[in-house]
Amino acid sequence: MPENLINVEVVYATPKQQTLLALQLPADSTAREAVCQSGLQSRYPEIDINHCPVGIFGAVVKDTQVLQDGDRVEIYRSLINEPREARRKVAARGGTMGSR
Repeated sequence: MPENLINVEVVYATPKQQTLLALQLPADSTAREAVCQSGLQSRYPEIDINHCPVGIFGAVVKDTQVLQDGDRVEIYRSLINEPREARRKVAARGGTMGSR
């Protein structure tokens, strides 16, 4: 592999489908550039390619985060139910998250 290229993965998941793409990008590429180069917006038109939150290995990063060889860039979706709010609602009813 030429020294000026790195290998990264870009992933996106919906409740029904997960997609992982392997890319070779210039060594100075950013997280946002990887998302744009992935082409995932053509498969998932709901992705706001320029504004969706992104992360690397589960940690949210800035768009300008420079990638390292082997990084996995994750495209995050908006949560339907915010977990803390869901727990508050269950607690208000006198229940716990594991109860029915």
